[in-house]
Amino acid sequence: MKLGNLSPPKGANSKKKRLGIGIGSGTGKTAGKGHKGQRARSGSKRKAWFEGGQMPLHQRLPKVGFNNPFRITYQIVNLDDLASKELSGEITPEVLKTAGLISTVNRPVKILGRGEISAQLQVQVQAVSASAAEKIIAAGGSVDAQAGGAAKTD
Repeated sequence: MKLGNLSPPKGANSKKKRLGIGIGSGTGKTAGKGHKGQRARSGSKRKAWFEGGQMPLHQRLPKVGFNNPFRITYQIVNLDDLASKELSGEITPEVLKTAGLISTVNRPVKILGRGEISAQLQVQVQAVSASAAEKIIAAGGSVDAQAGGAAKTD
């Protein structure tokens, strides 16, 4: 067998349909498009949601809900996450990012109180829950939650 002998298997390829080539071809005259009308014209397109001029469904239904542009979405980190990564010293969003606990430093961070902590931490993030602050201070650390330290978030 050589490259020149290769061919596709029987039935894999079919000839291009030649439209509008005489009435005997079966696709002559209207070329399979029926008689007149919008869909017989060249360049004819209708959007999938077009309902023929009837009031569309998305306009018939009432508006629901509200997207608050001022909502602040915190990235959550628990005390047991900090303990599992064995972090110590100063805890900032940059440190949490390098430890893989948050995805970006551009969104605010909140520390929550799940778990226990024994290391002395100096926490400097945008928000800290009351229970987390108690546990950090009880372990000999300090908390500095910067009020409104982040810009508008998604």
